[in-house]
Amino acid sequence: MERVVGTVVRGLRCPIINQGDSIEEIVVDSVLKASEIEGFEIGDKDIVTITESIVARAQGNYATIDHIAQDVSSKFGDDTIGVIFPILSRNRFAICLRGIAKGAKKVVLMLSYPSDEVGNHLVDLDQLDEKGVNPWTDVLTEEQFRNLFGYKKHTFTGVDYIDYYKSLIEEYGVECEVVFSNNPKTILNYTKSVLTCDIHTRLRTKRILKANGAEKVYSLDNILAESVDGSGFNEAYGLLGSNKSTENSVKLFPRNCQPIVDKIQSVLKEKTGKQVEVMIYGDGAFKDPVGKIWELADPVVSPAYTAGLDGTPNEVKLKYLADNNFSHLRGEELQQAVAEYINNKDADLVGAMESQGTTPRKLTDLIGSLSDLTSGSGDKGTPVIYIQGYFDNYTK
Repeated sequence: MERVVGTVVRGLRCPIINQGDSIEEIVVDSVLKASEIEGFEIGDKDIVTITESIVARAQGNYATIDHIAQDVSSKFGDDTIGVIFPILSRNRFAICLRGIAKGAKKVVLMLSYPSDEVGNHLVDLDQLDEKGVNPWTDVLTEEQFRNLFGYKKHTFTGVDYIDYYKSLIEEYGVECEVVFSNNPKTILNYTKSVLTCDIHTRLRTKRILKANGAEKVYSLDNILAESVDGSGFNEAYGLLGSNKSTENSVKLFPRNCQPIVDKIQSVLKEKTGKQVEVMIYGDGAFKDPVGKIWELADPVVSPAYTAGLDGTPNEVKLKYLADNNFSHLRGEELQQAVAEYINNKDADLVGAMESQGTTPRKLTDLIGSLSDLTSGSGDKGTPVIYIQGYFDNYTK
């Protein structure tokens, strides 16, 4: 029978994961149970993806604001700390900021504008135009910002992040000054000790600061890069990728993930005889068209994946072939011609007209986005995603 379905994505329901659970055993059991109950066969090149959250939960990779404060204090002492370029997020940064503030004597909070790094806006671009403000050159104090733009609550959260972040710092009796600038060098007019909180631009920011006289420069991946008094940690990413757990603690990005995906692949091969690819995913890499938010608040989409998920797609555009190469054909003749073209396509199609519109993103970024959108971030209860037919094309 002719195949009429291509890629199939299933969100698998799993038990609630707690510290000390065997994540490998739970994932394998969940896949096998779903296969049996739902009646689908496990095949070679199927993909199992696991949200980073349940991996970190199983590892017990947590830390409190006191652990963060101790690490910050050990690095900065009594210096005024320039906390620059944080993202605007109650879930991602607010608890981290509480820990930073608790370990500080004074904080100069420098916010990028009109939005943070991932697109959370403090002010609309149209308002900048109206007021004649150039965000690339103009430095604003809190008073100047308020006089120009007033008070604006976030589209989705209803929070005024300027007041909110300032209140979190002052909660610990710490003096806080707020500045608005997109130039890392601005903070050096206030202090030479800087904690840069951007995610994807942090290496550039640190380079600029060090080249212009900063004396102490750290980024969030340097905070809790090792355990503090038995806390969780992440040697590669520190606080990057962390999420709020309680009002006083965060769940860190999982660590030592490669052995986990390799073991799951190995056990599934042992039990089914099939070579299933496995990856751990965090945020997808997509942008919301309403809030203008780029979803990727994690340092990477996938901290670990099996070898078969390395690389990028190598695809041709079917509509281009139909409209150009084979525009004179119809019906079965057209289908056969397209299939033959796909079967004989070059191993590297970068630059070929036939591949235009097939942006060669990393497979793990594409599959991570697919998985994140499937599992959601709420109460779906499907932290494991099972994907079939992802690597198939029109000829399969």
